[in-house]
Amino acid sequence: METKICIRPLLAILVSLIAVAPIVLSSKRPNLREGWTFIAGIIKFSLVASMVPLVLDGVRLEYTVAQVLPGMAIKLAVDPMGLMFALVSSSLWIVTSAYSIGYMRGLDEHSQTRYFSFFAIALSSTIGVAFSANLFTMYLFYEMLSLATYPLVTHHQDDESRYSGRKYLAFILGTSIGFVLPAMLISYNLAGTLEFANNGFLSGTTSKTVMTVLLIMFVFGFAKAAIMPFHGWLPAAMVAPTPVSALLHAVAVVKVGVFSIFRIITGVFGTDMLRSLELGTVVAYLAAFTIIIASLIALSQDGLKRRLAFSTIGQLSYIVLGAALLSPKGMSGGLVHIAMHAFGKITLFFCAGAIYVATRKKNISDMVGIGKRMPVTMIAFLIGSMSVIGLPPTGGFFSKWYLVLGTIEADQIVMLFVLLTSSLLNAAYFLPIVYKAFFCTAEESMFDDKVAEAPVWCVAPLSLTALVSIALFFYPTLFMRLAEMALGV
Repeated sequence: METKICIRPLLAILVSLIAVAPIVLSSKRPNLREGWTFIAGIIKFSLVASMVPLVLDGVRLEYTVAQVLPGMAIKLAVDPMGLMFALVSSSLWIVTSAYSIGYMRGLDEHSQTRYFSFFAIALSSTIGVAFSANLFTMYLFYEMLSLATYPLVTHHQDDESRYSGRKYLAFILGTSIGFVLPAMLISYNLAGTLEFANNGFLSGTTSKTVMTVLLIMFVFGFAKAAIMPFHGWLPAAMVAPTPVSALLHAVAVVKVGVFSIFRIITGVFGTDMLRSLELGTVVAYLAAFTIIIASLIALSQDGLKRRLAFSTIGQLSYIVLGAALLSPKGMSGGLVHIAMHAFGKITLFFCAGAIYVATRKKNISDMVGIGKRMPVTMIAFLIGSMSVIGLPPTGGFFSKWYLVLGTIEADQIVMLFVLLTSSLLNAAYFLPIVYKAFFCTAEESMFDDKVAEAPVWCVAPLSLTALVSIALFFYPTLFMRLAEMALGV
């Protein structure tokens, strides 16, 4: 792959950081403040999109910010894997910014300037993780994201939010400092570098026992992936405003976790070494356990956002499972599921927020008949549900199809059973919501004629992401190609 020095990755990271200043200065002029947010989002996405043709032509873009130690630099690189994640994150930031206007103003939320400011910082951190050329740089941006999202989780500033915020930091920072940091130092001592390599920079450096311990430390240390038992922060973080839950806890934060694990498997250990030592099976069973248990817990949740939260925990482990299968189709399915799940799940969170704005209802048991009053929202909810379940014609079908093929390719029949069982559980906790929303008698309905769709700034974004979920069924080529290029298949 040809390498080219290019500053665009750094600019893509910095643009939303720079935007924080005008956002803060425009605090008394909401329209201008949100205008700066949109301008930053559009510039960020444009910079990311401008790198697509080069990467598809086999060019790797690099930029070194600072050399810290030999083999340890703050360095950026744009490759197919990082570019795919950056495309998803940067595009959905624009959509979520529009949704935030309808949600935050519809509820007359306080501290909206602080909200938009930390949102911008969080997106810079996310793109930084996507474009990290080594483990050291990725760790720095990972921690930056943790700190930037804390004010968003605690936005409401009540006792519940503060408790959830403390739990959030305890899980996220506790695991990264307790597991990832020492694992990173050990890795640097073993290899003399932290630069991601196609065959893994740890390949052949130490014993199977040490490799196993390091792998488990990394998998649990990147707790944003919500592998059980380090998943408790995610349901707790649902106290945040719905736009935060939508982008950060359906796309940015959680996907940073699974993306980091994917990088560890491919760039630190290498698939060949993990396959030869049979270590992929260890991670696969951790992911499989999380998938099934999270799906069962989701079935019992009456709060819509909590059900979505436990669904997310399970869906994240699909991605980890795909990586752990170490088969070309399984890993391709896992990578593509980052994008497919992002559009489906953000649609579902948008719908949950729109329902709350319009009705102040949070519990599924209180939503009987809502489809007749909010048909656009609930049709979008159906589409998002189908994508998460893996049903055509939505993009989620492709990623789950490749995951299924990957289990067969890896001769992991147990994992095939896990995937099929969990898909049935997905259907069991999503489809009854839609059924009760539309198919009920007038007496059963809990809503009168006064209830209508949420403001257009809420409804338009969820309609768009639902349509994209369908479009990805017919046009998955870009994400599939980037995934295959990332894995060399």
